Amino acid sequence: MKLKQFTFLVFILISILGCNWHKNRLQVDVSHVKIADVKIHRYDQDLFNIPLTNLQSGLEKIQHAYYFFLGTDLSDQKKLDEMRAYLENPRSIDFQKTCERQYKDLSKVEKDLTDAFRHWKFYFPDAKVPRVYSYISGGDYNNPVQLVDSVMIIALDTYLGKDFKPYFADGLALYQAERMTEDHIVPDCAREIANAIYQPPAAPTTLLGAMVEAGKHQYLIDALIPDIPGYVKMNYTQNQYKWVQKNETHVWAALIENRLLYSSDGQYFQMFLSDGPYTMEFSKQSPPRLGEWIGLQIIRSYMNKNPEITLQMMLQETDAQKILTLSGYKPEK
Repeated sequence: MKLKQFTFLVFILISILGCNWHKNRLQVDVSHVKIADVKIHRYDQDLFNIPLTNLQSGLEKIQHAYYFFLGTDLSDQKKLDEMRAYLENPRSIDFQKTCERQYKDLSKVEKDLTDAFRHWKFYFPDAKVPRVYSYISGGDYNNPVQLVDSVMIIALDTYLGKDFKPYFADGLALYQAERMTEDHIVPDCAREIANAIYQPPAAPTTLLGAMVEAGKHQYLIDALIPDIPGYVKMNYTQNQYKWVQKNETHVWAALIENRLLYSSDGQYFQMFLSDGPYTMEFSKQSPPRLGEWIGLQIIRSYMNKNPEITLQMMLQETDAQKILTLSGYKPEK
């Protein structure tokens, strides 16, 4: 009986130690971080609810609440005419009506964004939490989220899903439209925050350096939104995410065997870090930006192997070779 109890206790101890060993450093308690719950201010709704017969007075009523958008002379007839043309444009109306149907409620986005801001303040206590607005951009696909000083604006019309026909009429590819969903709003917000927090001090001169910098950026996004699925944060499909997890060893082997890590040839930067439907040199099932994925794994290993290194210290380390060496990165076969 005593032997069985001893064996059971040993098993429990190993289990506990195993859990701690594999614990994700980014799973932190942010419950003590005090910020107001995020409220997304619906400029998209309030603007399109203004009767066009009383456009100027309607704009004046909401000007204070939306000064970021309307901080202008509302008596200027040229600007009023431009606003009227925008509100009467069939394209604007189509985008707005679809947003209204799809995004009557943004409570989940607000909840997840509140959590992201708490993580932001946890790691960067001096961070100034922005006021958040939603609006209709009319198809500003390159800027779905913008962070300007203390204001964050979300173009809701860039998150209407792969079945929204105007996307394809505008020339977007299917792989791009697949990312334009509600699930990607908060990751895009985190990406914009990461851009504001960190920019490489200099352009990397080797593929390794570029991959490590991309990995830093993606790790920072992970730190802000640790509970959101990895494939969403990487802008991969679930099948692409499974592929890269299964084939990580082969990708790393290709980099080593072809001596690409220290190459400064732009074609390899393009091959491993450019976006697209897949990585042409591998297979149509592969995701794009394989170098970003490998860079993220190097940074994860570096952080897990060196618990004394903080997030800020990692971002400040400019020696990619040092990071790789201390990471001990070696994907499992």
